[in-house]
Amino acid sequence: MKSFELVEPATIDEAVALLEPDDPGVRAIAGATALVPMMKARLFQPTRLVSLRRLDGALRGVHEHEGGLRLGALATLTELERSSRVRAVAPVMSRALRTLSNVRIRNVATLGGHLAHGDPHMDLPPVLMTLGARVRAVSRRGERWIDLNDLVLGYYQTTMAADELIAEVHVPAQPTGARTWYEKFTALSADDWPTVGVAVWYRTDAAGSDTTRPTVMTEARVAVSAATERPVRVPAAESALTGAAPDDATFRKAADAAADAVEPLADLRGSAAYKREMIRVHVRRALERAR
Repeated sequence: MKSFELVEPATIDEAVALLEPDDPGVRAIAGATALVPMMKARLFQPTRLVSLRRLDGALRGVHEHEGGLRLGALATLTELERSSRVRAVAPVMSRALRTLSNVRIRNVATLGGHLAHGDPHMDLPPVLMTLGARVRAVSRRGERWIDLNDLVLGYYQTTMAADELIAEVHVPAQPTGARTWYEKFTALSADDWPTVGVAVWYRTDAAGSDTTRPTVMTEARVAVSAATERPVRVPAAESALTGAAPDDATFRKAADAAADAVEPLADLRGSAAYKREMIRVHVRRALERAR
C-alpha cells in the first residue's frame, strides 16, 4: 500500500476544507468498515484520509425534531438500533438494524458512511426513502438538503460532490396509522448482504363510524434495493396500491407491477430472472406483514 496523509480535524469546517474536489484520492473516513477493505484489496489507494472521529455536536446522537428525528451522521448503527426515539418514530428502522450486517460492524459503522458509500445492498436507504427522509450535506460552499430518493445515482455513485459531507439525516414525523415494513432475503446468514430488499409504507383512509365505506390506501410508497444497481422507488406498484383496499388481491397486483417495472441486476447472488421473482415475492410479503 502506498503511503498517504491522515488528518484529524476538530470541526466540520476544518474537515470540509481538507477535502479536495479534484483529487479522487482524498476521502473522509468515519467507521471505515467499507473503505479499509477496499484499501486492503487495492481497489482504492488514498492520498489523504480525513478522519471524522474528533468531530462532535450535532453530527452525533439521535435528536427529536417536530415529532420526527434528526440523526447525526456520526451516529453508529448500534446507537440507532438501541435508540428508544428511533423505535418510537420509525420502528421499521429498529427492526431492519437488527440484521444489518453483524454486531461488530454496527458498533463502528456510521449512518453517514452507510448512505454516502452508495452500495445498493445497504438496508437503510430503501427504508429511509419510504419514510420521506432527507440528508443535509455540507461543504465549503454551504449546505443543501438532498431527498433520499435523489441521493444514489447508480452502483456506488451518489449525488454527493467530492468535497461534501453528510452532516445529518432528517426523518419527518409519520402520520397516525402509517404501516411500514422492510423485508429482505439473504441466501446465506441473516446478516449477509441481501439478494433483494423491499421497504413498504402506506396509510389508509379509515372508515370510522361508516361501516358501509371500505377502507382504502390513500398513499403508498414501495422501494426496492439489492436486486437493482441502486435503491429505487417503484411508482407502478405505488399506483396499484393507492385508492385500493389493503387486501391480498391488491398486494399481489402491486407485487406483479413491481416485478414488471424494475430492472434487476444479475450478479453472484442470482440471475435477473431469479431476482425479478424475488422482487415479486418480497413486495407481496412486505405488504402483508405491514398490514
